[in-house]
Amino acid sequence: MHRWTALNDRQLTLLRNIADGKDPSAQDPGMRRSTYALRDRGLVTVSRQGGGWQTQVTEAGQFYLERGHHPEHPTLGDAPGEAARTSATVATGRGGVSETATTQRRRKGETTTQKKPPTPYSERPIPVARRAQATRLVERLVAERHVVISEPDEAEIIEWRRVVDFAKRHGLAPPGKRIEKQRLWNAGRDLQISLVDGPHANLGRRSSVDNPRVPVPAQLRSPHRVVAGLRDGERRLLMPPSLRRRALLLLQGLAAEAERRGYKVREHPAPERDNRSAHYYNGRYFPASCREGVLDIVIDGLTCSVTIKQEFPQSADPDRSQQLALDIGYSRSHRQHHWGDRKRSKLEDVLGIVLRELETRAVEARQRELDEKRAKEERRVRWEAAMVAAKETAAQARFGTILREQAKQWQEAQALRQYCDALERRLDVSAGADAGDESARAWLRWAREYTEALDPLTELPTMPSGLVFEAEDLRPYLNGWSPYGPEAHTSTWNSS
Repeated sequence: MHRWTALNDRQLTLLRNIADGKDPSAQDPGMRRSTYALRDRGLVTVSRQGGGWQTQVTEAGQFYLERGHHPEHPTLGDAPGEAARTSATVATGRGGVSETATTQRRRKGETTTQKKPPTPYSERPIPVARRAQATRLVERLVAERHVVISEPDEAEIIEWRRVVDFAKRHGLAPPGKRIEKQRLWNAGRDLQISLVDGPHANLGRRSSVDNPRVPVPAQLRSPHRVVAGLRDGERRLLMPPSLRRRALLLLQGLAAEAERRGYKVREHPAPERDNRSAHYYNGRYFPASCREGVLDIVIDGLTCSVTIKQEFPQSADPDRSQQLALDIGYSRSHRQHHWGDRKRSKLEDVLGIVLRELETRAVEARQRELDEKRAKEERRVRWEAAMVAAKETAAQARFGTILREQAKQWQEAQALRQYCDALERRLDVSAGADAGDESARAWLRWAREYTEALDPLTELPTMPSGLVFEAEDLRPYLNGWSPYGPEAHTSTWNSS
């Protein structure tokens, strides 16, 4: 039920009573429920203070009393000149004849004055604010794809629902997108609003253009080889004969239409092991897959499996036990993947939708493949740039290490020279007086030679060249990338 759905007699009477200042708390529980219904449509505000109810008619509620319809009605709206043509109905007599506000004023002897035309609803504060909220929401969804409201209370949920409904009703979502909201099953029951690709799954059911009829043969003559294989298989489609015949006819119609559109239909390989529960049929137990019929449809390189089965094989209800179901498996999108026989439609009516969904998945898979290829190329370019930067950073770090080593050797050489000078002065003082002078002078000569070899400034130092780095030497400078390739990245590669 939409917010603009017409009020019933009970709700309209209650709205008039509230406008006249009557307290709905004195009414029966049914009236209380009607009060909440008016509140949910934005026609009244309800609050409870001191054990009593406080109700007040909103601008939208006054609009409804004056015009006879909700201001958000998509077709009626606020037509120019409508206020001049339609008087505000405020009371109804016992005989069912409506009295206008003008008639009442004349009966009371009041002077009539020409009213100023009311401001169009679209220009009033509430719809203007609602449009601004909806516009901001769509802009965030386009940029972020998801908007999460953490731990919302009931009032926030109602307000966000109104914003989302406004955006849907006025077509603010981008072309080819739709807005969906759901409560998350976390501790705070967060509200998530998402921008999803494609129209709603139920939209195609109402349009014969989007759901072209797929012919289903009345008899299984010259069946497709895959359908013939399912028909002749002893461990496939284990179900009552009438259901089995209908399932084969549905698969035949689907296979014929798929090949007519240029797609390939192949036999689905039987599973080597079936760990699902066993299925009891005709006094024997069979794997659950034995009651299914599966064929593969290949669209632009994408293989999609279509499974038909008895939806409720163990049901004691004769109607439910005669229902078939089609399943094409889950996809990355939140669209329909399961169809069954229902009161309003049968599987024969939805084969066009099934094929359209397979085609949409093929387009998405192709686009996803292109996106992944483009993303892979982008990762390769980013990885190569990261490797170049890492090698440069590693080279600078290596230069610093070499420089510090040279400075340390120079300081050590300076200290050794001072020692050699001191040793030489000592030898000059004790010249000829000590028998070990010759050995000491030999040690001094070696020490000076060693010092000269140790000093990096003996010759002019040059820029280090020919640096070689192992893969692990570069890892500290790659900001999460792996030195072994762009696809061997760690979990933080995309944070760089």
